[in-house]
Amino acid sequence: MIGIRELRADLAALVRRAGTGQRVIVSVDGRATAQLGPIEAEQGQTVLADLIAAGAVVAPRRTDAARLGAPVAVYSGVRLDRALKELRG
Repeated sequence: MIGIRELRADLAALVRRAGTGQRVIVSVDGRATAQLGPIEAEQGQTVLADLIAAGAVVAPRRTDAARLGAPVAVYSGVRLDRALKELRG
């Protein structure tokens, strides 16, 4: 537990510690008041790393950004399968 003065003096170092997973309790007038720690997903919220670890999804093999082609005009009333067939050749 650290006091508010120590927090002010060493904030950058304490934030780095929080980034590594350590939790720091901050006290004001000797009473625990706040906690500084790593960011976690909200309860009930699943993050991609959790899904990968559980084997529910496969991690992406490519890390570069997706390359999108030029937009294609599709007119109302056109069947999607026919539009795709025309695009794919």
